[in-house]
Parts: sequence; C-alpha cells; structure tokens
Amino acid sequence: MSSDIKAMVMSAGVGSRLDPLTKAVPKPLVPIANKPVMDILFEKLVSIGIKDVICNTYYLADKIIERYRNNNIGINFNYIKEETLSGTAGGVKKCQFFFEKGKPFLVLSADGLSNADLKKGIEIHQKSNAIATIGIKQISLEEVSHFGVVVTDNNGFITEFQEKPAIEDAKSTYINTGIYIFDYEIFDYIPENTFYDFAKNVFPQLLEKRLINTFPVEEYWSDIGTIEQYKQSTKDLFEDMCSFEHGDIIKTAKGDYISETENIDSTVSFVGYSTIGRDVNIGANTVIENSIIWDNVNIGSNLYIKDSVIASGCDIRTNLNSQIVGSDESVNCENLKICT
Repeated sequence: MSSDIKAMVMSAGVGSRLDPLTKAVPKPLVPIANKPVMDILFEKLVSIGIKDVICNTYYLADKIIERYRNNNIGINFNYIKEETLSGTAGGVKKCQFFFEKGKPFLVLSADGLSNADLKKGIEIHQKSNAIATIGIKQISLEEVSHFGVVVTDNNGFITEFQEKPAIEDAKSTYINTGIYIFDYEIFDYIPENTFYDFAKNVFPQLLEKRLINTFPVEEYWSDIGTIEQYKQSTKDLFEDMCSFEHGDIIKTAKGDYISETENIDSTVSFVGYSTIGRDVNIGANTVIENSIIWDNVNIGSNLYIKDSVIASGCDIRTNLNSQIVGSDESVNCENLKICT
C-alpha cells in the first residue's frame, strides 16, 4: 500500500454517554486494558504504513494534544482545535488543507476498537471509482435497532441507509462502522464553515449518484461509546475476540486480570476479567470481580468490587456493585447512594 496515504481521526466528541468517566478524560483517552483507545488506533495505522495523521479536537483538546504532540508511537501527529462543533463532515472539511488532491485518505472515529483490514478497504476503494467507501459489519438482526443500517446492491454499492430501524423494518443486517475511505472530491460535497453531517447531509447526495462503495469488516469491531460497550470491549479482549498489544494476562484460580501495578497483595482475589492501572493500592482480602480500575486508585481492605469502573485518582472505602465512579472521587458508605 502507498505509504503517502494520510488519515484523520475524528476526536472532537464530548463522550456524554460515557459520563462520568469522561468528565476529566476525553473519550479518545479512555483506556482499554490500560492503553488509551487512540493509542491502539494509532498503532494500527503505523502497522499498515500510515504515519501522517490529523485530529480535530474540541472537548478537553489540550489533553489529547499533550499526549500525542511528542509521541513514541511513530505517528506524525497534527491537529486542529474547533471552537464550536461542526458535525462529522464539517470537522473533516476543516482538515482539508492536510490532504492532497488526487489521493484517497482514511477517516476513523476515535472511539472505534477494531482489527479491521484497513489495507483491504483502501484497495477496494481504489478499484471502485467511488468517492466514498464505508466499512460495514454484519450483526445479528436483534441488534439492528442500535445502529445505522446499510443496504447495498449486488456490487457492494450503497442504495439506502436506515438509521436505527425497528427489527421488522430492517432491510439489512449490515451496519456502518464509521470507517471511511474518501477521495479528495468528497470536499466538493461539504460547504465551508457550516455544521454538516455525513449521514444527514453528505451521503444522501452521493447516494443518488451511486458513489458510495463498501468493504466488509469481517474482523472484530466495537465502539466504546457507552458504558456497557466499554465494559464489553474489555471482556472481548480477555476472550480473544480482539487483539492489540497490552500487558500480560495474569491467571488466577477464579479470574484473570491485566495489571500495570506490581506487587498486588496475595490476599487480593480476582473473579472473571479485570484490569488494574498504574499505582493502584488494593487492601488485604479485597475481591475484584469483572471491574476496570484506572490509575492512582486506592481501594480499602475487606471490600468486594463487582462489575464496576473506577476512574483515576479515586479513594474507595466501601463495596461497589455495578457502579461507575468518575475521576478523583472519594467513595464511602455515607456518600454512595447504593451501599452493598
């Protein structure tokens, strides 16, 4: 594949559905197995020879810029800061200066976790004479109402989109993954300085001319857009459904965990699948079950932490069951609404 293909990562979103985890951390920096999801995405791009990347930033932009301005991943990191959100297409339009006429480019969502064959997608796009090519994933019929459904002709070109259709109305079980390959001509369909969305504004124009192709994502794909999807993606990693470089999986009698913290007390027990960040202290005889614990967290002794996510800087002094704790919180039985 040509090494001069560039990419954009859409990174401006607030990530409100991940609240309270995103109160202090932008969604692209939310960790999967202690690694920010954008790190995983950048490593994927470098592995296929794409090093020149631009991001549109908005929410907590400085945290993203600070992390990647001088990175050791191998990415030539470029960015813009949006003063106001301009929609998915509007954000790409603001990065038009970064791309070159006559060359396709890749656009990805910062919350996507995938082992998709991006090389294959680019090759399919270059042979298709389409202006846009979208990665599509087949899912079960029961799930279609949560996604944007894609209907194609026999050649893989899109004939119709259905936004979160009812099961009985769905004309396909293929969904839009938010993985896009565009020709430079896409900018002809996006006005400047206008809030503009791909799904609502750009794709309907291309649909009339049959200019949107697809490529199948047969590999793992998920997004971490909601708390449940975030927790599921972590479980998927332990179950070998997705793959990326991460810390070693430590196996115990009842559960497995990935930890950036050394010397976890031998009296601490693990059940199911859990991840433990850096500089985490866990008290004696505490049980951690199916939980995600970020960096610099203190957890007391003789506690049971189950099905919970604890963001960085927290101090936990009571049992937790299915709780989501934002950064720098002190949680005890007096200030927790549900004590277990």
